[in-house]
Amino acid sequence: MKALQFSVTVPQFLALKALGSIDKKLFYQGAFPTVRLVEVAEPQLPSPDWVKVKTAMCGMCGSDVNLILLKDSPTASPFTSFPCTLGHEVSGEIAEVGKNVSGLKTGDRITIAPYLSCSMRNIEKLCSSCRAGRPANCENFAEGSISPGMFTGICHDTGGGFARYFVAHKDQVFKLPEGVSYQEGAMMEPLGVSLQAVLDTLPDKDDRVLVIGAGVIGNLIIQSIRALGIGCYIAVVEPSPFHAQWAKKAGADEVITDGDILNHTVSIAGATAYKPMIGRQILMGGFSKIFDAVASRATLDDSMRALATGGTLSVVGIGKEVKLDLTPLWLKLQTIKGAYSTGFVNWKGKQKHAFEIALELVKQKKIQLAPLATHTFDLDDYKKMIEVNLHKGKHHAMKTMASFS
Repeated sequence: MKALQFSVTVPQFLALKALGSIDKKLFYQGAFPTVRLVEVAEPQLPSPDWVKVKTAMCGMCGSDVNLILLKDSPTASPFTSFPCTLGHEVSGEIAEVGKNVSGLKTGDRITIAPYLSCSMRNIEKLCSSCRAGRPANCENFAEGSISPGMFTGICHDTGGGFARYFVAHKDQVFKLPEGVSYQEGAMMEPLGVSLQAVLDTLPDKDDRVLVIGAGVIGNLIIQSIRALGIGCYIAVVEPSPFHAQWAKKAGADEVITDGDILNHTVSIAGATAYKPMIGRQILMGGFSKIFDAVASRATLDDSMRALATGGTLSVVGIGKEVKLDLTPLWLKLQTIKGAYSTGFVNWKGKQKHAFEIALELVKQKKIQLAPLATHTFDLDDYKKMIEVNLHKGKHHAMKTMASFS
């Protein structure tokens, strides 16, 4: 079967970091690309606790694009195994069921939470993160019975959604409710990430909230806040007019398109600006909660300066090394919180996985996913799919997907 595989060596990494700055196409075509369409064998069940999934749809995540372009920090490389078939935003149909799997059968329509934590690795003594209900932050991503990999799509043994078949552990699998399409199922992972970030830094009605970036994750953060019935004021920073319109549809009260976050914080959140002897403004007062879906040096610096005393900055975007002035952190007693993937939360008095809550909200039509899936490709057209992701504003793209129908 065909599979979109990623692999990189140290010499290749160094060469592409130099040459790729001249032409990004070198990362996915040319003499030594990081990603190729190759022929591979269908994956086999690693143990009787797994199922084989026939892929229906697979979304291309921003993290996939960053990986292909080698934008991620090498710090995460111990938790990846090469070559790996990309794709973690997936939906499909169960094609084979291991003998230790109950509650699932051939033909079930499913999606997966892609993390590969202790239980998937056959590690009986769960790490502290898994015991705490946050398996996506497992401490054993490089241990156990399968190859290193934080999630499906960067683990050599499991395959990924950019192939006709992949394998999933029974603890990863969530059935799609009736009326929820494969297209929506493939978007449960970005929705789960966004919803988890909101539940971890839950606004109340009196908060002034800022969302930085109105791509898919930023849009779904806005939708999640509104789906939970929270009537707080939401401002969004987004330079693309196309994505700014989507932010308004999602429930944003105001969209900042000129990038001047600090001056808008004064007018929106009632902050007071002070000018240092040298350097940028520092604000007192500001937004009480900020969700940064970009996580660049510039946006993190703006966020800390625009965040009110005692406020919380949720870093949802996956950035790389940054240099920051930490003065706002101690001066305003801020909390900076990492946001990554999904886990279990207390929901209406019960422990529930973020995917269960997300599926419920989609089924109830409180969150709209289908309109965000703007572009669909055959797997053979992966280069075009990458190009569209690199120029989303130009192509009026939100979520791009490979379809296997």
